[in-house]
Amino acid sequence: MKRYILGAALLASLAGFTQAHAEPLKVGFSLDTKESSLQTAWETFLRSEGEAQGKAEGYEVEWTINVANADPARQAANIDDLITAGVDVIIARAFDSGAIGTSIKAANDAGIPFITFDRGSTSGKPTAHVGGDSYDQARSTGVAFAEILKKAGIKGKCIELQGMLTDINAVNRSKAWNDVAKESGQYETIVQVPTEWNPELFLSGLTNALTAKPEANCVFAASDFAFPSIQAALEKADRWAPTGQPKHIWLATADLLSAAVTPMEHGYIDVSTTWDAYLQAKEAVRVIIALKKGEDPKCGPDGCLAKGRTITPATIKETENLWSRDFK
Repeated sequence: MKRYILGAALLASLAGFTQAHAEPLKVGFSLDTKESSLQTAWETFLRSEGEAQGKAEGYEVEWTINVANADPARQAANIDDLITAGVDVIIARAFDSGAIGTSIKAANDAGIPFITFDRGSTSGKPTAHVGGDSYDQARSTGVAFAEILKKAGIKGKCIELQGMLTDINAVNRSKAWNDVAKESGQYETIVQVPTEWNPELFLSGLTNALTAKPEANCVFAASDFAFPSIQAALEKADRWAPTGQPKHIWLATADLLSAAVTPMEHGYIDVSTTWDAYLQAKEAVRVIIALKKGEDPKCGPDGCLAKGRTITPATIKETENLWSRDFK
């Protein structure tokens, strides 16, 4: 018994010693804005992953976080402050992808690794980029949607609500969705509706498409941020009904943002793949630690991209760390 007590005491002492002697890892995080629950979720998950992964690697992660309030000049000044403070790594969600290159160069000149987060740079190459995998996101949705339709004995005739086609995420999602359509043969896109990420165009475009294509029995939305507009169009066409009801129109989306959570829980949306704040933060911390250690983070050609999780009404309540449901 005495040996056990001494062993436990020694382990506790060693744990305390390890924690006390963890190497500091100073990270500066420059946010473009903090206007939604997504930014709050990113910050929360970065801190929790920093603690968990940092502890496992012998680091105590210290965060300095500033917000540019949608002002590129303010963001540049904020990043200059982080450089002056001597942080080990800078991670930034750029407000202006064309302006962030100046800050990347300043960090490089100071010998500080620079990670672009969620939004890449068009004006200078960062040390690494971390974001979401928008192609895989829509592909995962398409594959799951095809299986749902197959089980229901439905051949899908779908309206595609596209995003802004100058946005690479919108382009990737459209390509992935239609790649799966060709591969599976379970659904087809009968009309594409450009929305320019404008909620009013989601409403008018879907309304017009439902009128022009009454045979349509499914919709794919490149993002569900404007879901109230989608719902309004379906209500106007008398097609707003949950799965299992005769008037139900099969619905697949990308992102599973806050506006889509309740409709999915109630069975109006059949499947979505997340723009996953938790997994993006987890990947970002992995890359931060790799750069601190002087290691190659082993990103792909488009960066270190976190895949989303495919969610259905049957799984939404049990999915852990789902920011759009948990952060208000």
